[in-house]
Amino acid sequence: MSDPIHPDTSLGTPVPNWTVPPRPDGAILKGRYAELAPLSAEAHAALLFRAYQGQDHVWDYMPYGPFSSASQYHRWVRDHAGQPDPFFYAIRNLESGAWEGVASFLRVAPDMGSIEVGHINYSPALQRTRAATETMYLMMKWAFEAGYRRYEWKCN
Repeated sequence: MSDPIHPDTSLGTPVPNWTVPPRPDGAILKGRYAELAPLSAEAHAALLFRAYQGQDHVWDYMPYGPFSSASQYHRWVRDHAGQPDPFFYAIRNLESGAWEGVASFLRVAPDMGSIEVGHINYSPALQRTRAATETMYLMMKWAFEAGYRRYEWKCN
């Protein structure tokens, strides 16, 4: 039996005038406390390695790391930076002026209006700061302003 008010509710109500959003394009995301720039081996690897050095526990839930040397981390960043999915950002804490973490957009599915944030690795210097909180806000803001309807964040 057809319901004219709620057609095919198994798929949900259509979103009027929705257009497919773009993929993350590397725009710098800047707020009051944090700045996110596309991750670059040349610009960020050495600085991030220093922020993570001696803090092996920050890698506990990652499928990679900890890295035993700056050159090993540099290679990892070089191999992963600039990829469309996951698309990595380096995070600069504007209060300290230092690059202190990374985060990425992944499982980017523009046709479905879905994007996930992950590979989040905050150095201890970034953890529990306004910059850390604002980083997630800036990524979420970008996703919804770009037109994504679903923003996923799975964390442990």
